[in-house]
Amino acid sequence: MATAVEKDKKMSKDTTNPYESMIQRFDVAAHIVGLDSDTYNILKTPHRQYLVSLPVEMDNGTVKVFEGYRIVHNASRGPSKGGIRYSLEVNLDEVKALAAWMTWKCAIADIPYGGAKGGIHCDPSSMSVGELERLNTCLHARNV
Repeated sequence: MATAVEKDKKMSKDTTNPYESMIQRFDVAAHIVGLDSDTYNILKTPHRQYLVSLPVEMDNGTVKVFEGYRIVHNASRGPSKGGIRYSLEVNLDEVKALAAWMTWKCAIADIPYGGAKGGIHCDPSSMSVGELERLNTCLHARNV
């Protein structure tokens, strides 16, 4: 019989989509704790999903439009919390998975917050401080 660690490694190899990987792990946990199907269906799906376009004036005067995501996975325990990931590899499914993980972390630690996460598809290492500041200003102006 496979150990929990071996099963976890197999799940990681079987799934490259971070959201699908989170759902697989959630399925196992839901089964272990005997979660009812109504609660399961509520908890597997994010409450809100935002996709935003963020036009930013670059230092050379051109405008570049960045794609951003904000996921509020669950806010039943209180206001949702979760940072913003800036990366060329960020995508909607990754942000959905990270928001769900924040929900689980807050619940397990009995912190009165829900889970959320944001992501902006960009290469922050190639951007100036001014460009990053304008990107953040644009993001916050959209109340996401």
